[in-house]
Amino acid sequence: MPSVEIYTTPSCPYCHAAKRLLDHKGVAYAEIDVSRDPGLRQAMTVRANGRRTVPQIFIGARHVGGSDDIHALDHAGKLDPLLAG
Repeated sequence: MPSVEIYTTPSCPYCHAAKRLLDHKGVAYAEIDVSRDPGLRQAMTVRANGRRTVPQIFIGARHVGGSDDIHALDHAGKLDPLLAG
């Protein structure tokens, strides 16, 4: 299973929705809180090709996008294969 990283802030409802989906699937993930560290936010923005909103989700080396993106992948049946590696 590839590693999963999710960049978040504590008060973001979209972050909570994305984490709920991952939790429901039993996926372990590393959560990176960018709310108090401009350097982490900048690193996230670079890694996410300029996207500054949270969450930003990575499965392995692949940038999946945000909450809407990961939910769309799930509804299309494409998320589980990504998570399986």
